[in-house]
Amino acid sequence: MLKAPSTLTSRKLPLVFAMTAGLLLAGCNDNNDNNTAINTPIASTPASTPTPQNPPSQPGTNVTAQQLLAQPSLTYGIRPLYLVNDMDAGTTKDKLLSCAYQAPKRTEFSIAHRGATLQFPEHTKESYLAANQMGAGVQECDVAFTKDHELVCRHSDADLHTTTNILATPLAVKCTQNFVPATFDAQGNVLTPASAKCLTSDITLAEFKTLKGKQDGANTKAKTVQEYFAGTPSFRTDTYSQNGTLMSLKEALGLFKQMNVKVTPELKEPTVTMPHAGYTYDMYRKQLIDTLKEFNYTADQSIVQSFNIDDLKYWIANNPDYAKTAVFLVDDSNFSKEGTTFDAQNPATWKYSLAELKAMGIQNLAPATFMLVTNQNGKVAPSEFAKQAKAQGFGLIAWTIERSGPLANGGGWYYTGINDITNNDGDVYNLVDVLAKDVGVKGIFSDWPATTTYYANCNGL
Repeated sequence: MLKAPSTLTSRKLPLVFAMTAGLLLAGCNDNNDNNTAINTPIASTPASTPTPQNPPSQPGTNVTAQQLLAQPSLTYGIRPLYLVNDMDAGTTKDKLLSCAYQAPKRTEFSIAHRGATLQFPEHTKESYLAANQMGAGVQECDVAFTKDHELVCRHSDADLHTTTNILATPLAVKCTQNFVPATFDAQGNVLTPASAKCLTSDITLAEFKTLKGKQDGANTKAKTVQEYFAGTPSFRTDTYSQNGTLMSLKEALGLFKQMNVKVTPELKEPTVTMPHAGYTYDMYRKQLIDTLKEFNYTADQSIVQSFNIDDLKYWIANNPDYAKTAVFLVDDSNFSKEGTTFDAQNPATWKYSLAELKAMGIQNLAPATFMLVTNQNGKVAPSEFAKQAKAQGFGLIAWTIERSGPLANGGGWYYTGINDITNNDGDVYNLVDVLAKDVGVKGIFSDWPATTTYYANCNGL
């Protein structure tokens, strides 16, 4: 069992660590897409911030927005060292503390999950910019389509009512279901929860672009739209929800090109019946690849992903170059054998054998974190699923850290199987360490990319 530090003093950062952590806007400049970490801590006379390396402009000159996108002033901010300081004593903590003075470097191990969604509205320009500043080498755009069949960045085609301000705009009348307030009995108990359903396919791209992104959430006890919006999970913040700029896939790809990062678009399964106004599933699959090509995102710069195995089969048959890096996303929802509950330790509960997937031509898997680890004598260890995936030669990506809120109560769904040994925020790095070193994942999705960037830089990933 992992134990919390016994005294408050053991959790305090040395002053120099706090100084070097700085505020979110402090940090070092990154020269290029370089995954080599600076692992040697500054042992003597540390400065308050590391010396910038190859700044984008000479002193006294202006820095352009273009330069900042391609070569941002990278920062870890304060969270990674907060997490390290919160870890239980051990070699992993000692290693991560030894890197307190390293200069941030962009790394493809750090995959931004919809941007930097711990604090910024998902799939917005602001979220992507924050992730870029944290050194994410891969950015994600989940893909859905509008009424006029343009591709946009949304986690679902049916989430506009929880991720945007659509219900407070004239476009609310176009929603599949406009806002319906909650009803209550005489004692104040909820009879029917507040509800709404607004699809990307309810509106055109031009209409979509008039909306503002907000933190995903809804208050099901709401009597008004404004009350409905007040449903942000307590571990997130609405501080940055005022200027959430929504993005089409083309806009996102253009932005990512300027950042000089890879892209991982996920083709989301539509909730509407397909074909949709003559738009077929294969047209949807093809459009994603065609758009990547339009923005000169080659197969080695793109990681297309899907939970729908038929999408993978289509790309294998029609786009074999992109299929080589394509990822089959899996969790208990699509990998549990009928009549069973997925158990990472029991292959009899798996919908597919990993040898079967390999024979289909699938080369990469992205399992939920809990599928890859287990509790082995009170420590996080690779699961049977992870061992078999490694033996079959799959490339592995894990999702998602920094999405569970405070870990004091076990971490919830993402920590299934290791809930009993997860009891403080620093435990996230125990999970990351096993995923990186023992499971051998090549990247981890994070809602706060600085966390994975710091780890990767410290370990040369």
